[in-house]
Amino acid sequence: MPVGPTTRRRQLGADLRRLREHKGLTLEEAGARVGISKATLSRYETKEGTVKWPAVDALCREYGASDQERSSLVELAKGARIQGWWRSLADPIPESMNLMLTLEDEVVSEDHYACMYVPGLLQTREYAEAVHRASERRCTDQEIHHMVDIRMKRQELLARTEPPHIWAVIDEAVIRRIVGGRDVMRKQLKHLCALAAQPHITVQILPFEAGAHAAAVGSFVVLGGPAPELDVVYVDIIGGGLFMEKTQELARYKLAFEYLRAQALDIDLSATFLNRVCGEL
Repeated sequence: MPVGPTTRRRQLGADLRRLREHKGLTLEEAGARVGISKATLSRYETKEGTVKWPAVDALCREYGASDQERSSLVELAKGARIQGWWRSLADPIPESMNLMLTLEDEVVSEDHYACMYVPGLLQTREYAEAVHRASERRCTDQEIHHMVDIRMKRQELLARTEPPHIWAVIDEAVIRRIVGGRDVMRKQLKHLCALAAQPHITVQILPFEAGAHAAAVGSFVVLGGPAPELDVVYVDIIGGGLFMEKTQELARYKLAFEYLRAQALDIDLSATFLNRVCGEL
């Protein structure tokens, strides 16, 4: 999978911090040596904003990085400005979705826990439109269609030559909730069954009888990057979402997902369950 701009930027920040700490320098000391402020260097390391490659080159020299490592980090800095397909869209998109699109364009895996709706990557157009109409009541038809188009465009990553592995644990409430009417819901469940048969998509159903579980707080996604330190958790909230990447936060949600997988029906039983509910519609 090609490395995208967000992965480059986040990897660059992590490597610059590692080199500085190995050298035993504070942000202020390191910045002073190459003529940039403590605040600027902090932004470089926390993966925020743009970064100038000459400053990266100078920092690497101060840190005693090898020529190969310095060259690699300079290339990361130069490539961090490349933009994804969504940047060319005529209509604006919410900032939280902008970040999700950026991250999702580069993931190698996504672990979804869904307690309200079918995960966006696995939705049909009709189901997605019904979801948007319910949650965005103040939006015009044009705005809703725009958001649905983006969601459908997102799904193209499933058809890549090397697609990310999608593992979805879906609460029984999701497949029992009739979204958009019975016909729309029936088509959605059939679509979900078809996707679950693909080798890079795993679907498990968490039945009501499982009782209390590890994710009572709501739906979330663990976005797996090319390296563990690039993983991010996305948590749904009204009006957008929260992105978390601190080690402790990641560990907590990854463990919760492992518990959810253990409590859910296995893959074969989940497929049987989905087909049965589909038949009831």
